[in-house]
This record gives sequence, C-alpha cells and structure tokens, in this order.
Amino acid sequence: MSTPAPTVAKGLTPTQWLICVIASIGFAFDIYELLMLPLILRPALMELVGAPPGSEAFQMWLGRLFYIPAFVGGLFGLLGGYMTDRLGRRRVLTWSILLYAFSAFAAGYSTNIWMLLFFRCTTFIGVCVEFVAAVAWLAELFPDPHRREKVLGYTQAFSSIGGLLVAIANEIATTYGPKWFAIMTPGFLAGFGTIAPEHQHEAWRYTLMSGLLPAIPLILIRPFLPESPAWAQKRAAGTLRRPSIAELFSPQLRKTTIVTALMFACSYGAAFGAIQQLPQIIPGLADVKAMVAAETAKMDLPKNEEAAKKARIGKARAIEQKVASQYTKMQEIGGLLGRFLLAFFAVRIASRRGLLRLFQVPGMLVMPVIFAVFLTVENRTYFDIHLEWMLLGKLPVTTMSIGALVAGLFTVAQFSFWGNYLPQAYPVHLRGTGESFAANIGGRMLGTSFAWVTATIAGLKATPGETPAMKFAYTAAGVALFVYVCGFGLSFFLPEPKPGAEDE
Repeated sequence: MSTPAPTVAKGLTPTQWLICVIASIGFAFDIYELLMLPLILRPALMELVGAPPGSEAFQMWLGRLFYIPAFVGGLFGLLGGYMTDRLGRRRVLTWSILLYAFSAFAAGYSTNIWMLLFFRCTTFIGVCVEFVAAVAWLAELFPDPHRREKVLGYTQAFSSIGGLLVAIANEIATTYGPKWFAIMTPGFLAGFGTIAPEHQHEAWRYTLMSGLLPAIPLILIRPFLPESPAWAQKRAAGTLRRPSIAELFSPQLRKTTIVTALMFACSYGAAFGAIQQLPQIIPGLADVKAMVAAETAKMDLPKNEEAAKKARIGKARAIEQKVASQYTKMQEIGGLLGRFLLAFFAVRIASRRGLLRLFQVPGMLVMPVIFAVFLTVENRTYFDIHLEWMLLGKLPVTTMSIGALVAGLFTVAQFSFWGNYLPQAYPVHLRGTGESFAANIGGRMLGTSFAWVTATIAGLKATPGETPAMKFAYTAAGVALFVYVCGFGLSFFLPEPKPGAEDE
C-alpha cells in the first residue's frame, strides 16, 4: 500500500544540516566501534590469552568479549535513555560519543584480556546511549513525517559507512601499521604496563586506537548545536512529564514495548550470531588456506624451529585478517545498499509491517544458504575491484563475498527500520526511555547474546564440521534461520504507529 508524500517547500536550515552532520558522524562511529571487535578479536585473543582458535579458552573469551560488553552497555544504555528524557538530547549525545571514542583508544593499549574487556564495556556504554539520543534528536527536529522518515533513513545509512571505514582502518593497520605508527607507542605504554616488543605494533591495537576519530569533529561542532526544540519547548512550558520505565508497560504501551524489544533482538541476533562471525569462518575457505600456504612458502624463515613457527603463524594471521577486512567491506557495502533501500521505501510503503517484511522474507530464505552452503562449495573468484582512490582498496568479488554482501543488505536494513519506527511509537517525554529499552535491552543485551550462543555451540564436539571454521559456519546458519523465523513471526504483532502519537 502506498501513500503520496507531502510536498515540503523549504530546504534544511544551516542548523538542521549541522545536526544531521553530527548525528551522521555518531551513527557512523557507532557501528565503527562495534565492528572493530569481530576484526580484532581473533588476533587479540591469540596474543592476550595465548589460546589458538577452536580451543576451549578461545571459545570462552570469544563469547565473553561479544556478550559482557553488550550486557553492560544494555544496562547503562537504558539509564542513558532515561537521562536523555531527563537532561536533553544534545548533552547526552555529546558525552556518549566522547566516552566511546576515548575508551576505544585506550583499549588499543591493553596489556591483558581483562583490560581489553573493561574498555570494550565502556565503549559499548557510549555506543548504546548515542544511538538513542541521536534518533530522538533527529525525530524531534523534523515535524513533517515525510521529511523525518527521509532524514532518519539517510543519516542512519552512515552507519554502514562506519562499517566500511573500520574495515579500511583495519586493512591499513594490517599493511602499514608497523611502518607508519611506530611513533605512537613510546610514552603511551608507560602508563599501561609493559607490552612485549613483538606485540607493540599489532594491527588490532591500531584498529582500536582509530576509534578516537569521532571525538575530533565533535569538539569542533558541539558549541553550535541546539537542543531538541520539541523537548526544550515542553520543558520550558513545564509540560514535560517525568519519564518512567514502568510506563513502558502500561496497557497502552505494553505490546509495543515487548514486541519491539524482541524483534530488535532478532535483528541483532542475525548480525552478531551470523554475519559478525565471518572473521572466524573466512580462514576455513579453501582459497584462503591456499593463499596462506603459498605466502608462507615464500618466506625466508629463521633456522630456529620455534622462531620459524612463530613467523609462519604471524604471516598466516596477517593474511587472514586482511581477507577478513576485505570481506567485511563487501558486507558493509551490502548494508549500505540495504539502508538506502529502506530510506527509499520508508516514504512509499505506508505499512510498517510491510516495509520490514520486504527485508525479512528474502533474508530468511538466503541467510542459511550463505553460511551453510557457501563455505563448502568452491569459493570462486569472479573478479577483483580496486578502489584505492576511495580508500576501499581491493574488493574481491567471490562466491562468499557476494553472500556476505547479500547478508548485510537484508540484515543491516532492519537496523534503520527501527531507527525510523521507534520515535513514532513513544511520546516525547518517554521517547529516549522507550527507544533505549528496545535497542539496548532487546538489541544489545538479548540480540548480541547470539554471538555467545554461536561461539558456544561452535565449540561443542557434537557440532557438525571438520574444522573450527566449518563449525562456526554451520552454527551461524542455524542461528540466522532461527532469529529470522522468530522476527518474521513477531512482525504480525507489531503495532502500526498512530498518526500524531509521537507529538504527545
């Protein structure tokens, strides 16, 4: 069902453009910070824990580092949503971005696994709060429904730009880190303990440090940002009601609160339980194994057997990490396409259920095939794209990378859907709290727990698959099918927003 879009005569004001820019930066680095973990986790665990992939210790910490920060972020994110309704959108948004930017930088100097876990938790807290504050802010800046849908849709598309940027940053760090960034290590390490010299310039450390980037434009732009006009006017008039978590479960909002939280969890479950496991799956691809074997055969190895073994492991790790970043770029390009498609259809499909199912139904059919089948068939290379001028570098177009692109398209588009839907579901005084419950309790806490589920099941001896990579692939396929079916079933209970309810 389609509805004609109302005509909006005036363009955006400079202030509105400024807020859109800072919100886009926030959305971009929200995902940037989250997608660091799948890229750096494998080498970080091998260094800090000394556990090889597939071992019990590796699987245990893999699950912990995916889920504990999400759990902590979800709890504090709910508090952050409440504070967004109490203190205002701008202040909370600003501090949340600063928190995750400096936490990510500090994580790069981790000397043990507990230090990395702590700073991933504080990074997650900032990310969880930022999303809620930014969505509420944008929704209240644009009272016209047509323009609001477009602004929310297209600014959230920058989340996938953030995914591309972190893949680029990881590939640059893998290729040039020891040469370009050696100057950064002396001095900083004194305050964080001692890192072995051979590990001071690991690519995963520089990838984490790059999370400081969003703080730079924020410091420059923040003085020019106004508060949300809808929130500020209600507060000035004394009509802004006090937010309450209990009110989310009032008869009028109970169904919305429960269904959106569970469906948000399904969206995140597909991402973290399947797509974000690609770095664990890619080393099992036949062509990647052949690439590792060919490159290590060319190495001029030291005569000492132990030193030669370490050199081969280091070379294999670098190759696998570089390929993982290339495939992550393909996945994020798919996510970017999905977000733009969501933004395009959001103003053309009146039914919110219909809009969401546009991505749910095909995703439900293809996700299990991508993960259960593509790893076991020949990963044929069709051609490579080189976009150095866009800093994208090499984009290998293979059977598996096309699958990653399609998986990203159908799954990531759902995140933009929730950014458009949730502001319409709750009134002004409860918007941050309601969004936070769905996004943080549902998405971040319940949804990301599927990363732990996948890691746990993949670590079982009874799980199908001859190698750790194949076990991850088959488990990811099952998890993806489960959460997609659950999300589709729950969509039948999703309330359609009532016109004007968001302005109450």
